[in-house]
Amino acid sequence: MTNEDYIRKTLELARQGEGKTFPNPMVGAVIVKDGKIISTGYHHRHGEAHAELDAINNADQSLEGATIYVNLEPCCHTNKKTPPCAQRLILERFKKVVICNLDPNPAVNGKGVQLLREHGITVEHGILSEEGEKINEVFFYAQRNKKPFVHLKLATTLDGKISMASGESQWITGPRAREEVHILRSHSQAVMVGAQTVRKDNPKLNVRLDNFTSEQPFRIIFTKSGNLPVSSHVFTDELKARTIVYSMVPLHLENVMVIKSLEEAMEDLFNRHIISVFLEGGANLSSAFMKAGLVNRVSMFLNPSFLGSGNSAMGDFGLEVLNERPKLKDIESRWMEGDFFLSGRLN
Repeated sequence: MTNEDYIRKTLELARQGEGKTFPNPMVGAVIVKDGKIISTGYHHRHGEAHAELDAINNADQSLEGATIYVNLEPCCHTNKKTPPCAQRLILERFKKVVICNLDPNPAVNGKGVQLLREHGITVEHGILSEEGEKINEVFFYAQRNKKPFVHLKLATTLDGKISMASGESQWITGPRAREEVHILRSHSQAVMVGAQTVRKDNPKLNVRLDNFTSEQPFRIIFTKSGNLPVSSHVFTDELKARTIVYSMVPLHLENVMVIKSLEEAMEDLFNRHIISVFLEGGANLSSAFMKAGLVNRVSMFLNPSFLGSGNSAMGDFGLEVLNERPKLKDIESRWMEGDFFLSGRLN
């Protein structure tokens, strides 16, 4: 097997922690000795052993002289719950470390590599770096920009409608698409909606999957007027402590942050260590995030039908020149049992 083969294996392992490691990245590790894989590991969830330590703990023989492959630079700082990985690799007398991506966290960012080299360990990095950036796009964006990665979800007819003029919207898309929405929620730290959605739909904004065992996402509510029904699920159910409200006016509710801008809310979320936000609208909030340039990924569920009139998925976000319209890139798409799904990056 080549270096690329081993790094691909680390990426496969890393994905097993999807949705469970926030605000940490997804990381996998493969230990090779005498040309054979002798142990593997991955970061299972936040607060538990990092991938390198998991692989070391899974090994049943001496690791002296071995090579470890990992998709992210081993950490070297101590301001976290888990012990530093680079120091442990030195202690175990690894001969070589092969890395996919350097860690953009300023507390690491090359310092782990430097420490390993200072102790005589050979280090290579940059193997399949684009693939590594892709699976950890949320972590990389948040570390570099000091704000959460926002993933906008839209479910519409082919003419861009999310409901009839009366507000009837159940259901625009089919059961498989709705299940996929819950999967996407499960891969996020927080689900975000506007006050109108809370007033109209009284949503629970939780993950409802049979095999879901992770912590439920935070629920984030935006309101300009402060008009929020206090009897709503998000304020009364067993997850009410995980509801955060951003309001333009003071409110007599728990966990309310009075803000002047969306940017201020994003800064507050980052300071709370919330780096992954799944934005489910409605149209006013989605448009505001688009206008502010705060949407990073868009996932659309397109039902092959038309309404002709009704409520649009997106309102005005200040576009004046056709060529300046936001465009998706790196698009992935597939047919989903009655609906068309596509997802792409905006920035």
